Amino acid sequence: MHTIRQILAEKGKEIWSVSPDDSVLDAVRQMAERSVGALMVMRDDQLEGMFSERDYARKIILAGKSSRETHVADIMTADVVTITPQATADEGLALMTRKRIRHLPVVEDDRVIGLVSIGDLVNAVIGDQQQLIEQLERYVSG
Repeated sequence: MHTIRQILAEKGKEIWSVSPDDSVLDAVRQMAERSVGALMVMRDDQLEGMFSERDYARKIILAGKSSRETHVADIMTADVVTITPQATADEGLALMTRKRIRHLPVVEDDRVIGLVSIGDLVNAVIGDQQQLIEQLERYVSG
């Protein structure tokens, strides 16, 4: 069964973030350039929040605010749900489902070491299930 640490090792540990003082427009541009749906909001290596496409759609577009004049801190999700690298992909998926989120910062010793998305975890779980099926088929045909 894949752990979050194994998933990060496979996908890479790049951390893409914005400052809480950045404009929402700059954050959206960075998400577009990197083809990601969310960025961590960090100040001096400390996680302060998450900024996602959902935040933009609900708190800028629908609220009629200006993305050029609004700071990320004004609309980010400040109550960030995180996961440890020792957790399993199944545990991560369960947490994401329960909290209705799509991205989980990975934190170890109070330090952000990466980010996993729901797609990362689904792929890992499918791979684990495929491996189990193959093992069971070998056992049955034995």
